[in-house]
Amino acid sequence: METYHKILSDYWGFTEFRPLQEEIIRSVMMNHDTLALMPTGGGKSLTFQVPALARDGLCLVITPLISLMQDQVENLKARKIKAVAIHSGLTSFELDIALDNCIYGDFKFLYLSPERLGTDLFLKRMESMNINLIAVDEAHCISQWGYDFRPSYLQIANIRKLLPDVPVLAVTATATPTVAEDIQEKLLFKEKNAIRQSFERKNLVYLVRKTEDKNAYMLKILTKQSGSGIIYVRNRKKTREIAEFLRANGIPALFYHAGLDTRERKQKQDEWTRNKVRVIVATNAFGMGIDKPDVRTVIHADLPDSPEAYFQEAGRAGRDGKKAYAVLLYQPADKLSLEKSHNVRFPDVETIRRIYQALGNYFQVIPGSGKGQVFDFDLMDFCQKFSFHSLIAYHALKHLERSGYIELTEDIDLPARVHFRIDRDELYKFQVANDRYDAVIKLMLRAYSGMFSDFVKIDEHNLAAKAKVTPELVMNALSSLNNMGVLYYLKPKKTPHIIYTAERLDDKSLLFGKREYEEQESMVRMRMETMIHYATTAYRCRSQMLLMYFGEMDPFPCKQCDVCLGPVEARPGSADKVQIQQEIKAILEKGPVDMPRLNSLIGHDLAHITAVLDELLESGRVRMHEGLLQWIMENE
Repeated sequence: METYHKILSDYWGFTEFRPLQEEIIRSVMMNHDTLALMPTGGGKSLTFQVPALARDGLCLVITPLISLMQDQVENLKARKIKAVAIHSGLTSFELDIALDNCIYGDFKFLYLSPERLGTDLFLKRMESMNINLIAVDEAHCISQWGYDFRPSYLQIANIRKLLPDVPVLAVTATATPTVAEDIQEKLLFKEKNAIRQSFERKNLVYLVRKTEDKNAYMLKILTKQSGSGIIYVRNRKKTREIAEFLRANGIPALFYHAGLDTRERKQKQDEWTRNKVRVIVATNAFGMGIDKPDVRTVIHADLPDSPEAYFQEAGRAGRDGKKAYAVLLYQPADKLSLEKSHNVRFPDVETIRRIYQALGNYFQVIPGSGKGQVFDFDLMDFCQKFSFHSLIAYHALKHLERSGYIELTEDIDLPARVHFRIDRDELYKFQVANDRYDAVIKLMLRAYSGMFSDFVKIDEHNLAAKAKVTPELVMNALSSLNNMGVLYYLKPKKTPHIIYTAERLDDKSLLFGKREYEEQESMVRMRMETMIHYATTAYRCRSQMLLMYFGEMDPFPCKQCDVCLGPVEARPGSADKVQIQQEIKAILEKGPVDMPRLNSLIGHDLAHITAVLDELLESGRVRMHEGLLQWIMENE
């Protein structure tokens, strides 16, 4: 491990790996396919970045989150490590340059969004790449049992067939045992090899507080608990309202959501990261890729829709190992709100069909064509033209994505980019002959490097400030240089994309399986009900509930959450107990299942199911093995 420690020290300045990182790296370096299950903040990226740097060649990193992809590439570049990101927001010329750099430019990391995997351009150029490792980030996305299934991830299996000797490292922070099994199967692991780190966070105190006045309770928490904090809410309007309330009561706070422009989001994130402001109030658009270790409090003012989402967001507190708090504020109306939101998430099949056909008309894609085409997508404009409710349309598009017809990306926030089309000698001659553009060209050459070989991100506002002119003047000059063929100037844009992953079908040919749709609805409902159970029960330790959901065997009570320190909820009556035990036995005798699957199959209160299951585990009638519950036959 001496080589790996040197890489860790030279590039990241650390002297020791975190728990489990060394074991994962050893497994990868022995060419074993590996699934790494690590909690949020466990240092997953280093487990593929370090071994990739220790080998000749290029690491292919597949990730669905374009914003996170861009952040990781920028972080690697800042450490003098060559890395590039390829996603649907790039122009064909940018793609061409990026792929050439991966073949000829001694690059170490190619971050790729999953929808690019099956394109002819990538597959053809991949043949000439020296790929040393396939890293699959957010690996739960490959499983239909995962909470964020993306069909484009299934194409990784085809890549594996083309690169049979290249190991794969799949990493995730949110996988139940069923999902973990499915990941290894879908990624064609040569043999099962899951390396798990306990998801237990001993320094993190989980609390649920039932209150009708959430603002007052947030103020109470933040007044009592010092340090940096995050407050999560479910809609953009609330981020502003709560931030204004906190500021009015002496708590420095900012609001953050995906609707803000790039500069404003970056500025707010920087102010919070540098502790210039104490609290950030945000939607779930905030947090991915942000490594701020000293967050003392994460408050959920609204009920998340799944344990996976909650565990990941709450886990952003206390990454420095010091005591921190994850507080969920709950009131009975939250249950109704979540159930209403669930119903919106599952529009009827006929509505989904109408939205699919309207989408084809919107982009003027005729049936039988469109596969591989990428379109900028304005959801509100689409809904206005066809009179759809925006939330229903959004969720219909996500169901079409799950069915493999389209891909709907997140907002792709692309800054301005510049690439010189002529060489230095020609540029010098142009400057001599065109004095009016000399100043802006010199300014760019002083501020940025690499523009002759690649597209480089620029900030027109910073350039304007240095030149003491208006940003409009800089943009106009760059546009003129673009039109004159001196350079490529790609203006900033912020828009999601629709990608047709299959040819557009006519209405009769569109297959949308009712059974699969109902199974998905049931699965999502189970997650929602598990989250409601988490918020409403006072029977089981909060940490135990989360750990058992993710398949950990017999976790100990944390002795610090509100349940461990409070009164115990009543157990089920004897009649209910017998009925629940019979249902558990009938299910488990057919084969082992994990906790989420068992909960989804039994029609009783989750607290009562858990209580009965406790007794069965204690008596030895049920056991948990590798995260799966098993019924023990009488003769065993």
